[in-house]
Amino acid sequence: MTIEPAATRLRHQVPLVVWLVVVWVLLWGTWSWANLLSGLLVALAVLTLLPLPHVVGGTRVRPLPMLVFFGHFAADLFVSGAEVAWQTLRPGGVRRTAIVQVQLRADSDLLLTMVAEATSLVPGSLVLDLDRELRVMTCHLLPARDLEDVERKKAHILVVERRLVRAFGSAADLAALDGHRDEGVLAP
Repeated sequence: MTIEPAATRLRHQVPLVVWLVVVWVLLWGTWSWANLLSGLLVALAVLTLLPLPHVVGGTRVRPLPMLVFFGHFAADLFVSGAEVAWQTLRPGGVRRTAIVQVQLRADSDLLLTMVAEATSLVPGSLVLDLDRELRVMTCHLLPARDLEDVERKKAHILVVERRLVRAFGSAADLAALDGHRDEGVLAP
């Protein structure tokens, strides 16, 4: 176990302390010195008693690919929501579902988490498991008309991964993703 220098630890903790204090004050609904000081004490207690691992650096925010991701994500929410609503309201209900595994290409904890969250937030898909070491995500898909539909939905998860890597990945993440394209892996 490595010991982190105090300056580095402080740099990572200050934004989190500020955020926790802001949330504390918002939860109380009024601003006062008592709420501010008690929020600071609670934030310091939380960070001391429940320390979180630091996210490894290297993440970049690229505005244009981020807007592309959010635009497609909003469209996915609308289309998938309508599809799931139709499946549940139509006569006969939901006929077929599928549980599939998708081999992800990103190797960053943050990016893998973002892919899993983006996948779970879209109606009709739910992440059941994410194997960090193998980078395999197990998902439940609703509806699953046939094998082509399942393969199309698995490929769409890889498209979401690619968009997130382009929007938030480091240069190494982008290079690794492009390397998978060269290996003949499906690269939407």
